[in-house]
Formats: sequence, structure tokens, C-alpha cells
Amino acid sequence: MKRREFIGTIGTVALLPLMARAQQSKKVYRIAILHPSHPVAELTEVSSFRYWREFFQELRRHGYVEGQNLTIERYSGEGRVESYPKLARDVSTRSLDLIFAITVWMVAPLKDSTRTTPIVAMTSDPVDLGLVSSMARPGGNITGVSVDAGLEIWGKRLQLFREVAPAISKLGILALRRNPEGAAMQATAEKAGISVVGSSFLDNGSEPEYRRVFALMSQEGADALFVDGSPEHITKRQLIGELAEKYQLPAIYPFRSFVEAGGLMAYGIDFLEIFRQVARTIDQILKGAQPGDIPFQQPTKFELVINRKAATNIGLLLPEPLLARADEVIE
Repeated sequence: MKRREFIGTIGTVALLPLMARAQQSKKVYRIAILHPSHPVAELTEVSSFRYWREFFQELRRHGYVEGQNLTIERYSGEGRVESYPKLARDVSTRSLDLIFAITVWMVAPLKDSTRTTPIVAMTSDPVDLGLVSSMARPGGNITGVSVDAGLEIWGKRLQLFREVAPAISKLGILALRRNPEGAAMQATAEKAGISVVGSSFLDNGSEPEYRRVFALMSQEGADALFVDGSPEHITKRQLIGELAEKYQLPAIYPFRSFVEAGGLMAYGIDFLEIFRQVARTIDQILKGAQPGDIPFQQPTKFELVINRKAATNIGLLLPEPLLARADEVIE
């Protein structure tokens, strides 16, 4: 081989990895985001929700930029519970590289509709829900993250709550009827000798239903409120905070976003880290990993967030030791 040909061959070999990466970067991935209640305008990197902004930032860190090598279709169930299954089935017929779906009510009909499109799920316990066979080896085309901190977390929430409102005797529970947290909330209260009042389970999560339930809880003398983690509540977090203030009900919530919207206090998983993990899982799958081989991730970090203004608005004095233990105090 002539020297010039040899050098040219060596140069070509050296460039092969760069050429491969360049070819890979030209691929445009098409994914869908499916949420039961958030408006599609919120499923963006300029969302009012910090966790969505962090999700898109994490995708960028892994090299995925919408409009360059990523196309995203966004779908919302708009809180209309009866429409969730049809919406999920419709999305499953799209030509997609991956679907990111939130809650079992979206993931279950997706599972029934497609065995091939990778699904990254955000749900409570996926094994209990029958979505996967195990956390470590999900199998099939589904993996994701669990937002299930265990139903016993309501005992911890009550313990923290009593530092703010030690004289709780009648508790209102705001829960979607189909959410298993409702039963755990009620059992936690009863175990602590606290009466549960009001018909506080919602069926469709409409604004009139929220107003009716709050009025009923107030009429029956509720002096505190538990709110479950249903996505419909997160979408209506501003309304819930306003109604809690109107009826002077101290409330504890499962997620920070409620407190950022004016709620009193929250103790629960760190949603920012959960959404970062979703983005990392999406990266693994788009790079060729099989969903069934990727373990379902579980929450490991919890945070206590308190809103001092919300306490003032309902006449509560927050104890300094609790404020000192909080991960964040919103003024």
C-alpha cells in the first residue's frame, strides 16, 4: 500500500466514530407526552411548573432539543376522567419512538393498545397496579418512575401537620374517588382518633364539584384538610388553595407545587428529581435500551415546604422548630 493511501485509510478509520455520531445526530426522534389534566401549554420548557422546566433541561443535557433532533406531540385529558382511555388508545396508534404517560389511567389503556412502542410511565406502585411484573425487571415495553412513597407516608404527614394544628379533631379529605390514597388518609386519621367529616371524594374534578365539597366539609365542622396527589388536584391547585383560605382550613399536600400556588404546607417526594429521572430513562431508550430491562425507579428524596403567608392568611402561628426543619419556607 502506498504511503498516501495508508495515511488516508488511517484518517478514515479515525473519523468513523465522529461520522457515526454525526449520522446519529441527524435522526429526529418523535415522542408523545400524555398527561391527564395539565394543559398542553404547560408541558413545555417554559411551563409554570418547575418540574417540567427541569425535565426539558435534562433532555437538553443529554443532547435532545425540540425542533432539532426531537419532535414532541403533547396531549392532555383536560381533567375529563371519562375521556382518558380513548385518548390513550388514540395516542398509541401514532407513529412514535416513545410515549411518556402519567398516571395508571393513561398507562393501562396504552399497555392494552400497544406491545411495541416504548412507554415511560409515571405512576404509583406499577406492580400493585398490574402494569409490570417487577420493579427490577419490568419486562415488556413499559418502565418509568414510581411516585408512590408508600401509603404510610400519611402518618408522617399527620405528625408534621399536628405541629401546625395540634387541636385537629375533624378532618376533611379531598381525594379522587378512584385514588387508593383516600382510604389510607382515612385510616391514618381514624388510627389517630380524628374524625373524618364530609363527603369529600370527587368523581370528575370539576370546579363546581370542588366548591360543593369544600362547602360541605365546612358545614360539617372540618378544622383541617388532607389533599391527595391526584393530577387533577395539581391542575386545580390554585382553586384548592383559595377555597382552603376561604374556609380557614389548614391543609397539608403531597407536593411542593400546591404550596407554591398558595397552599399551607407539603411533605412528599422531590418532583424535580423524579422528572429528571424520566428524562434520563427516555435517553436510555432512545439510545437503544429495552424498556423491560430498565428498572422502575423509586423516590428516595423527600422535602418539607411551608408557605408562611398562607399560614398568616388563616391565622396560624407556625412553630419555629418546624420552620427550621423545612427544606424551604415560602414567604
